[in-house]
Amino acid sequence: MPLEECRRRLQAAKVGRVSFVDQGEPVILPVNHALDGEAVVFRTAPGSKLTAADNELPVAFEVDGFDEDRRTGWSVVIRGKATTVEEPAQLARLDMLGVSPWAGLAERTHWVRIRPYSMTGREIIYPTS
Repeated sequence: MPLEECRRRLQAAKVGRVSFVDQGEPVILPVNHALDGEAVVFRTAPGSKLTAADNELPVAFEVDGFDEDRRTGWSVVIRGKATTVEEPAQLARLDMLGVSPWAGLAERTHWVRIRPYSMTGREIIYPTS
């Protein structure tokens, strides 16, 4: 899938999954997100996602869609480094993106940015004959 189409689908998707290693084990967690230039950003509370960003760990981020009846689907995967966003001007700008956490159990006041070093996309179309 071309990069522009990958970006379009990343921006249109409401929920993605971030994957990283936590205490030696792989973890995949859903987050709602936004695209900030080339980077994916999301809010989080203190915990494993924030720790991964504080330590600038490599992560993967994925969005997808599928139609089970038609046997079609697509996915976009970003590989990159997670970092925390702490500069007041950047925080104010990110707050304008409209990313509002769905889960209300913990206040998600921290921002994480994933700067990609690769972005790939693929689409599966079931042949109709």
